[in-house]
Amino acid sequence: MVERYELIVFDWDGTLLDSAAAIVRAIQAASRDLGLPVPSADRARHVIGLGLSDALAHAVPELDEVDYPRMVERYRHHYLSSDFELSLFEGTESMISALVARGHLLAVATGKSRNGLDRALAHTGLGPQFVATRCADECFSKPHPQMLLELMDELAVPAERTLMIGDTTHDLQMATNAGVAALAVAFGAHGREELVSCGPLDCVDDPARLRRWLGVDS
Repeated sequence: MVERYELIVFDWDGTLLDSAAAIVRAIQAASRDLGLPVPSADRARHVIGLGLSDALAHAVPELDEVDYPRMVERYRHHYLSSDFELSLFEGTESMISALVARGHLLAVATGKSRNGLDRALAHTGLGPQFVATRCADECFSKPHPQMLLELMDELAVPAERTLMIGDTTHDLQMATNAGVAALAVAFGAHGREELVSCGPLDCVDDPARLRRWLGVDS
């Protein structure tokens, strides 16, 4: 099935990088720093994938708009203090290499900032494998389709030849809004039930099953 897709677009956090728990901790720590109610892990996890300002506004609705810059600064402080300790999900590097070798174009559409994604791509060494990327500080936040629409336009690939892979309902709804097929992974931020409710082609429960679905399991 995957051979029909010329362009495969991956979300980053919770899909390729095992970072959901670290994002939740950073949101909660930033809330404590500002003396705000600390969101539950489930509430903080739900906003993963959105642009940072949108994510913080939804996770901590008590946050006053004038305090957004300080909240963003504290979030980044906590996240960046340990981001080099984070690792790709098992088998990610070989999966990405195999997809490139098979002739797919690979891209990233993420809620991270441009600086954050560039830092992550350099740290993991995956940067050269992706032909294009889009970030939340360059486009409308998910689930707006802008990231996917721009990637397809840049790479001259139609929607029917494009596949979006992500771990949140934001990713899947973005794909729907762009007229693109989606594959859900249930080992990141959002649970299987809410992912399946978005109508993806399939929902895989662990990285090994993702590799098998893509036909690159070693």
